[in-house]
Amino acid sequence: MALDWLTEWMASHKISLWGGADLRGFSTPLDKTGQGFSRAISWATPMVPAIMADIKNGPTQAYADEYARVNYQINGFSLALAAEIKDRGFRSKALAASERSDTLHIKGDFPHKTAATRAGLGWIGRHCQLITRPFGSWVRLGTVFTDMEMPCGPSMEKNFCGSCRRCVDACPGKALTGMAWYPGLPRESILDVRACDQWKKEHYFQYHRGHTCGICSAVCPFGLKVLKKSGGN
Repeated sequence: MALDWLTEWMASHKISLWGGADLRGFSTPLDKTGQGFSRAISWATPMVPAIMADIKNGPTQAYADEYARVNYQINGFSLALAAEIKDRGFRSKALAASERSDTLHIKGDFPHKTAATRAGLGWIGRHCQLITRPFGSWVRLGTVFTDMEMPCGPSMEKNFCGSCRRCVDACPGKALTGMAWYPGLPRESILDVRACDQWKKEHYFQYHRGHTCGICSAVCPFGLKVLKKSGGN
């Protein structure tokens, strides 16, 4: 089922990496009527490569600003897209770019990365981040749930990190297990989220109250390739 209007909408917002995700079988957030969603639209918004490459020793104010800027942009796009879908007669719900709705388990309403891998945008690296071919892991993700029929996937079924462990070795909080991702692997098998969270709050509290770090992503070879192609910008 072709959705020319959606393709045009994404192009008008300069979103180049996006796709539909089949989420049947997943527990999604509910709408006001108590219904979940069978699909989602997922996209990746790239960060400035030079800023990302500059945080290999820890986050900077420039990174904190970029993180906030991109999240703000994604949230604006999400709300606008959700409204557009509703205007076309379908149900929709925007997922916040970075929001902890479950502080006990340190997670949001739904993993953006699950929608992204189901949409085929990339795979999960050993740093528990989505890695894309065009932008590496130097991206933030947007997700809008819907019941609208659309082409989905194909879902990403493998990772392409090979034997690389740069992110694991670079993690100052020793929060990464080194496990290679595959679909269905629990987050806990890759990331000790409490160790990660504790390190950030103890060492980088000045940046978004310790919710950002980025060292593991900064050293990822797929991101460094992007930096080289961009000429360092």
